Amino acid sequence: MSKFIYIYKGPATPMDQFTPEQSEKETAAWGAWMGRIGSALVDGGAPFAGGTAVVDDGSTAASADLTGYSIVEAASLDEAQALAEGHPFLSEGKGRFSLQIFELGQM
Repeated sequence: MSKFIYIYKGPATPMDQFTPEQSEKETAAWGAWMGRIGSALVDGGAPFAGGTAVVDDGSTAASADLTGYSIVEAASLDEAQALAEGHPFLSEGKGRFSLQIFELGQM
């Protein structure tokens, strides 16, 4: 088994800007997805707060539209992708949100 990181990309709304009803709905959706994949979820992750990018010339730039991460364990990249089925981050259906999935290599 290998570990894979899901990097969330898209214009997500910070949880503190949700109404109580929206927050309850989002929490339930994430809980359902996490419960469905069970022990394959190694680290539920966290949303990203503010950020910046440091450039190789010493300057800084705006950070990418990345909003958080989770780590799953799977036998292959295909299996890691299959675990994303029904993921609440991908529920809008308008192409604005994506999961970037990478296998975590060994050092």
